[in-house]
Amino acid sequence: MSAAQQVEQTDLAATMRELGARARAAGRALAVAPSESKDRALRQAAAAIRDSVKRLLEANRADLDDATKAGATAAFLDRVRLDEKRIEGIAKGLEDIAALPDPVGATTESWTRPNGLNIARVRVPIGVIGIIYEARPNVTADAGGLSLKAGNAAILRGGSESFESSKVLIDCLHAGLRAANLPEAAVQLVPTRDRAAVGHMLTMTEFIDVIVPRGGKSLIERVMREAKIPVIAHLEGLCHTYVHHSADIEMARRVVLNAKMRRPSVCGATETLLIDRAAVATHLPPILAALFDAGCEVRGTEEVQRLDKRVVPATEQDWWTEYLDAIISVKVVDGVDEAIRHINHYGSHHTDAIVASDEAVAQRFLDAVDSSIVLHNASTQFADGGEFGFGAEIGISTGRLPPRGPVGAEQLTTYKYVVRGNGQTRP
Repeated sequence: MSAAQQVEQTDLAATMRELGARARAAGRALAVAPSESKDRALRQAAAAIRDSVKRLLEANRADLDDATKAGATAAFLDRVRLDEKRIEGIAKGLEDIAALPDPVGATTESWTRPNGLNIARVRVPIGVIGIIYEARPNVTADAGGLSLKAGNAAILRGGSESFESSKVLIDCLHAGLRAANLPEAAVQLVPTRDRAAVGHMLTMTEFIDVIVPRGGKSLIERVMREAKIPVIAHLEGLCHTYVHHSADIEMARRVVLNAKMRRPSVCGATETLLIDRAAVATHLPPILAALFDAGCEVRGTEEVQRLDKRVVPATEQDWWTEYLDAIISVKVVDGVDEAIRHINHYGSHHTDAIVASDEAVAQRFLDAVDSSIVLHNASTQFADGGEFGFGAEIGISTGRLPPRGPVGAEQLTTYKYVVRGNGQTRP
């Protein structure tokens, strides 16, 4: 490393420590902030976003231009892109978060001991949340808003691909915080595209209490490997839809088409379709026709290829692939048990669905598939905190330990025990 690079890295380390110190102080203030103040900050931030549509679109155009020059795919550009409808969705998401009950201070359980001590388990903020994410600028508002609602300070390291858009969104969040007399340092954006900032965040044990990564497989693997701080992992969305022979044919066609093609670039998009062998002749042709008509590439096993010459051969690698694009792999399976085995072997424990009229078969699938979200007769694209009534989410946690599934405001709290007595002493 050259002398100039050493100076640069020293400066970055100092910048990150300063961010951390400000976040820690802001987190202590937020932990005791009234619900009304937090909600006012969220609503005023939403108003600021609506007032900044032109500025946001200009910043996003710059981000898209940079990503295009770097050779980004159409699917990737879709994840970066903002338009007036998406900007309104971001503002509405903050208002939805504001409308939720405040999770901080809620008693989840209480009991009284024989000696008269009353013990309550009460939700409290975690402290400072470090969020590392790629591409999607809406995560800047969602993550900042949810952290604020839960009484946490947030340090956001957004993707370099949406850096300009995120800076405008942070300005809007700061406007909301100022209007509510809350510290602006409650939500901070790492002010550099330098990837070395991620390395600093992963070791800032003095200032950051938990890391939430949201992005591609390489980012998640790096965070899991290098973090000295607890991690709420959002792994890739290798999602499946299984169509059982008892499924209503039209329902199966609509659900699969939506699960794949509504937005192919989101983590809840179905990447592999599993079709019951007993349903190949009846259910698969209309599903394939709908996918091809929508512009989807289909990769399939030999039985699938025989149904339609447009199907290209699937390889072993396809069962392991999160396309995030208008591509789907299709495999014929011998019943629900083989579907379950395939999903538990190849899946990422994110979101998987069954389309079936047979309730016993559906229940077996829901019980046996080891994923954070399982659905019956519904599109995998419902894997979203907003659709769950959480207002928004900062990711889908795919680990075994809680929080699991969509991570909203409530999932960004921990708890403590509050014990009340009237002079008891222990014998």
